Amino acid sequence: MPSFRPVRRPFRPSRAGFARASSGGSPVRLLVALLIALLMALPVALLPAAGAHAADRTVQGGRLDWGIKSSFLTYVTGPIAQGSWGLTGGAATVGSQFRFHSATGSYDPDSGAFRSAFSGGVRFVGHQKSDGSYELDLTLSRPTVRISGGSGTLYADMVSRAKGSGKVTTSSQVPFASLDLSGIDMRGGSSPIALSNVPATLTTRGATAFAGYYTAGTALDPVSLSVDVAAAEKTAAPDPTTPPDGDGRTGPDSGTTGGTAGATAGASPGAFQDAAVDWGVRRTYREYVTGSIARGGWTLGDGAQDGGALFRFPGGKGSYDAEKGTLDAEFAGSVRFTGTRLDLTLRKVAVVVKDGKGTLSADVVDAAEGSPPRKAVPLITFAARDFTPEDGLATLTEAPAKLTAQGAESFGSLYPAGTEMDPVSLAVTVDAKAKLPALPDLGSDATAPAPTPSPAGTESTAPGAAASSKASSSSVGAGTYAAIGAGVAVAAGAAVLVVRRRRAAATGTATDGAPTDPS
Repeated sequence: MPSFRPVRRPFRPSRAGFARASSGGSPVRLLVALLIALLMALPVALLPAAGAHAADRTVQGGRLDWGIKSSFLTYVTGPIAQGSWGLTGGAATVGSQFRFHSATGSYDPDSGAFRSAFSGGVRFVGHQKSDGSYELDLTLSRPTVRISGGSGTLYADMVSRAKGSGKVTTSSQVPFASLDLSGIDMRGGSSPIALSNVPATLTTRGATAFAGYYTAGTALDPVSLSVDVAAAEKTAAPDPTTPPDGDGRTGPDSGTTGGTAGATAGASPGAFQDAAVDWGVRRTYREYVTGSIARGGWTLGDGAQDGGALFRFPGGKGSYDAEKGTLDAEFAGSVRFTGTRLDLTLRKVAVVVKDGKGTLSADVVDAAEGSPPRKAVPLITFAARDFTPEDGLATLTEAPAKLTAQGAESFGSLYPAGTEMDPVSLAVTVDAKAKLPALPDLGSDATAPAPTPSPAGTESTAPGAAASSKASSSSVGAGTYAAIGAGVAVAAGAAVLVVRRRRAAATGTATDGAPTDPS
C-alpha cells in the first residue's frame, strides 16, 4: 500500500476572518482572534535588525566557585589520609567550595563561544611518610572554562604524585572535567554572564591527572561562575590561559618572592611612594565567624579592602631602606569581626621588616570582653628574606606567618602561639610609575549570595542540579522576551477565564472548581 504522508499547511487567518471575529463574533472568538494576531506578530517583533552583529567581548573580572569533589575533601582530612589542604594564589573558600578569582578571557554573544581563566589554586596533601613527604600530594590551579558549540570543558594546571610509584607529574591546562550544558543557551548574554550548579564529570585525562583516585566519568561537584564582560578593544584580547598581570603568587611553602638586586635609581633612603599589606587573618577563623557557632560576619572600615580570601590595608606611610630591605610603616583600614559573643576589631595595622624577619601588629579592641583597647599588639611574624625593589616595586608574596603569644591572647586563645596563620603579602613602590599588585577581582556581582554547595560527602548526580542551571544576563533583549511572553500568557489566561465562566453559567459549576464538562 502506498504510504500516506500528511501535508501540514500553516494556518493563516485572513483579514476578512479577523474582521468578522472583531465585529460580530462572541467575546471568546474576539479574544482568540486577538491572541492569534499577537502570536503572528511576535516573531516579527523579536527578529534582530538586518545585518546586526554583536561584537565580541572580553571577560574582565569574576569568580568560579567549585568544591572539586566533596567526598575527596572528606577523605583527605579524614582518619585514613589524615591530611589537609591549603589555598594558593589568592583563592578563597565559600562554604564547602573553593573560590577562584580574577577572570580573564573572551565571549562571543552571537555564537555563545566562551573562554575564561581564573586565578588561584588549592593543594591537597595526605598519607604523610616518615621522611615528612606525602604519598598524596595534588595541586589544582588556574581553572579555565571553555564553551563552544553547546559543549563545555573545565581545564586546570595540575601537579600530582601518582599512587604507588610516587612519580610527580606537572601538567598545564589539562582537560579535567566535562560540563553538562543541557538546556543552556550561551548566546545573547550581557554582563554579568552567570552559570550556576553546572554538572561536571571527570575526563580520561583528568582521571590520570587526579593521580588515579577516581575513574573517568566520575561525577564531580557542580561548577558555578559569574564574570563581567565588556566590549573588546581593538588590541588583541589576553589569552585566558595566562594568569592576569601581577598574579605571580605561588604556594604557601614556596617562601617569598621579590625583586632581585638593584633599587630604583634616584630613590633616596627612607622614601617610598605607596605601600599596602594583604592578610586574611586565618581562613578557619573567618569560617568560625560566619559559621553556625558565631553566626556573624565582618565589616571593613577606614579604607580597608576585601579581596575575598584576604583584607588589604592600604596607604602605607613610614620609612623604607631599599639597600637594607627594611620597612617601618603604618597602614590605613580596619576590620571588625562580630557574632555571638564576638566583637573584635583590628585597626592601625603596622609592619616592621628587619634582618629578614617581619612583624605585623595592630591595635586590638575586644568589645565583647570589655577590656580596654590594646595598642600595637604584635600579632604575627613572617619571613622577609628578600625585600629589595625591582622596577620600582618591592614585594613579599604569601610569606608564611605564625601567631605570636600576644596574638594568641588577642584571638581569645582560640589558637596557641606558633599556629600558622594566613600568609602575608606586602608591596612597596619607590617609583611613581610603579603600581601595587591588583587585588583579586571577584566581579561586579561579588556581593550576590554564593551558590548552595553540595553537603560534604554527598554527590550531585541529578542532571541540571539546580533550577538556575542556565546562562543568565541582564540584557534588554531578555527583558523584552519576558515582557512579551507575559502579555501572551495574560491574553491566553483571559480567554480561558471567559470560557470557564460561560461553561459555569451553562452547567451551574463554580469557576474555582473542576469543570464537569470533560472538554
